Amino acid sequence: MSSVVAPAQRRHRLVVAREQYKFSCAHMTVFPDGTKERLHGHNYQVGAVLEVNDVSFAHMIPFAPIKEALAAICLELRERVLLAERNPFLTIVRDDDAELELTLCGKRYVFPREDALLLPIDNIAVEPLAAYVADLLLARLRALLPAGVVTGLEVSVHEGPGQGASCHLALGS
Repeated sequence: MSSVVAPAQRRHRLVVAREQYKFSCAHMTVFPDGTKERLHGHNYQVGAVLEVNDVSFAHMIPFAPIKEALAAICLELRERVLLAERNPFLTIVRDDDAELELTLCGKRYVFPREDALLLPIDNIAVEPLAAYVADLLLARLRALLPAGVVTGLEVSVHEGPGQGASCHLALGS
């Protein structure tokens, strides 16, 4: 009696997490009780992993577009005050070409408009930042990803060595 062992299903991960994919910015994490951190900054490190089920020559995925998209996203976030537009404790008082005036957790802030960036998320912390960057990266790469080959995308955002979060997007098989 002979038994046939089915071949193992292969999954592969393409990793782009080099030192140059980073951005420095200021932020204030808000907590559910309406308190917040003081305005401070981080040097965030960003990485991406594409999960693929086929690494054959016909389905090769070049690294260059992934690296270019990560670099562009980091450049957009770099040297800004990041603000969570959907935070329930944020109120925009005035937003024009010169200044962004707001209240956050009862405190008033006025920023030069070119220095402040409103993100469509509810908090500026590594978890929502990872989700935001994952959505941006997927939108920029979707047309380049072979259908049925890329099964997942994971983006990590670290605010310091050993401290960060990641967001995994399942893309189907």
